[in-house]
Amino acid sequence: MAVSLAAAQAQQPRPVLPPPRPSDVAPGAAPADSRPPVPDPAGPPSSCVAALTVRHGTDLRVTPRPAGPDGACLVVDSVEIAALFVGEGPGRRRIELQPPAILSCEMAGVVAQWLETTVQPLAKGHFGRDLVALRVGGGHECRHRNRGAGGPLSEHATGRALDIFGFEIGEAPARLSVSVKPSGDHQAFLAAIRQSACGAFATTLGPGSDAAHADHLHVDNKLRGSPAGRFCQ
Repeated sequence: MAVSLAAAQAQQPRPVLPPPRPSDVAPGAAPADSRPPVPDPAGPPSSCVAALTVRHGTDLRVTPRPAGPDGACLVVDSVEIAALFVGEGPGRRRIELQPPAILSCEMAGVVAQWLETTVQPLAKGHFGRDLVALRVGGGHECRHRNRGAGGPLSEHATGRALDIFGFEIGEAPARLSVSVKPSGDHQAFLAAIRQSACGAFATTLGPGSDAAHADHLHVDNKLRGSPAGRFCQ
């Protein structure tokens, strides 16, 4: 029996159409909920954060930092650090960061290792007292290099840089404050610190390198030049 054209078309499966575009999403734009979610600080820590906590103490907390425009200023495994523990057994020491600094976990691990293997021994060797605190600034900060209006982003934008202004050595009332800013005192200690930083970090800039670093030691993990190259001034 002949089947009419209209009946044959009615028997064909209908194409599946996508859902209509929401009215608040412009053509070509991704819906707001398609962005990567910010990690939940209450969730399980990353392997880096877990290892950092086991080795260097619990005076730190996960503090996710949302990326800026175009994904800039993203900090991987962001942690806010009030203090780091270094050493083992009776020689274990708590070293404060004043004020607490936000760093990537990777950078925090490099700082902790440097404090443990070099800075604390240098303080003990030069002054016969333990390092108790770093006076710091410029951990995570979403900005351009040297606070310029444009140009490359600073390593501070990704939490992979730290500015060190001074060292607190020994307990009160005999505590000694050693400033990174050039002066006539403690130059041998500061020279040793700077030389050690050049080995521990990919980039080290301090007093004498330029006006932007006249009063502090900037350390970061950005390799410049060859993959194995380090920049030290």
